Amino acid sequence: AHSYVRGNWRNEETSSFSLLAKSCHDIDILNYFMQQKCTQISSMGNLFHFKKENKPESAADRCIDCPKDIEDQCPYSAKKIYLELIKTYEHTGWPVNVICDGEVTVENVEKALEDGPYGRCVYSCDNNVVDNQIVNLQFENGSTASFSMIACTKDLCVRKTRIFGTRGELECDGEYEIKHFDFLTQKTIVIKPDIINVKTSMNNHGCGDYFIMRDFVTAVVNNNQDIIISGPREALESHLLVFEAEESRKDK
Repeated sequence: AHSYVRGNWRNEETSSFSLLAKSCHDIDILNYFMQQKCTQISSMGNLFHFKKENKPESAADRCIDCPKDIEDQCPYSAKKIYLELIKTYEHTGWPVNVICDGEVTVENVEKALEDGPYGRCVYSCDNNVVDNQIVNLQFENGSTASFSMIACTKDLCVRKTRIFGTRGELECDGEYEIKHFDFLTQKTIVIKPDIINVKTSMNNHGCGDYFIMRDFVTAVVNNNQDIIISGPREALESHLLVFEAEESRKDK
């Protein structure tokens, strides 16, 4: 609701379609895992929930004006997402800091909910991007992959991955634990990768932004392209798959 219903990426005319904005990374990593050329791709999805016909009767256009009995039952209320965070937990980081101009205070958050886009009812916004989508891919060696992008989940911005091989399975919970089940031994082992802690202001995406820039600068300084394991050619290929998937979705 924050980014794709009320926020900057809610409307294709002012941003882009959801799969490109949110999940081009996911298609990219699937492509990287497979190390094969994708030969077929299909997709389905739509704007299922966050639309005007699902707005409760008597609900206001702004959460701050919504009748209490309706607002209490809405998990997407801007009062819950933003105002309660700063009032109850004194949280001033993301996503609260996104909606305020200047200092993040209770007064400024209340003003943002009264006047800004993040105070709107999720059923009264000008969003038109999908809130659910699936993408199916087949690769040249016959292997397949599927990807699901879902707005309504318990965990926010978490990727959960399952890889089914011929001799076992790998499962990652999106955090710092990988489970490997071996078909032969019928045993599961838990792998906890070493966490590299760095002091940097580029700490978004698990410090991924920092490591991308570090490797790029190191490769340029040392004139060594081998340091870059995924370059512009791979990025272009993955983005083209994203556009093909969206074309498939719209053609249905």
